[in-house]
Amino acid sequence: MPTEDTDTGDPMPRVRFEPEGIEIEVPIGTTILEASNRAHAMVGSACGGVCACSTCHVYVKQGLDDLAPASDREEDIMDKAFDVRPTSRLGCQSKIESDTTVVVEISPESRKAFLDEHPEIREALKRVS
Repeated sequence: MPTEDTDTGDPMPRVRFEPEGIEIEVPIGTTILEASNRAHAMVGSACGGVCACSTCHVYVKQGLDDLAPASDREEDIMDKAFDVRPTSRLGCQSKIESDTTVVVEISPESRKAFLDEHPEIREALKRVS
């Protein structure tokens, strides 16, 4: 269940990244991409989160209605993504608008983009596998 920030008393929504199950509390107004960066979840961001690519493509499994609506720009960029589903969103554009739990599945293209952006993590994962 979402909690409150102990310093401000503001609601603190939670974001869970699957399949790893990484979970983090973030302030309302945080994007899924910002949450992934704070949680060290493997969400790509080749453009730096400015809605110029589709590498932060995620599937929202829970909490879709608690996100800011998709803009026309986001929908245009989603046309470049692979395996787009009704629950697809760009993490950089998906701001959490209420005190809730948002569950996202990181798309394969986003995970690949993240690992392309962070070759040192790719190498580390190869060593442990």
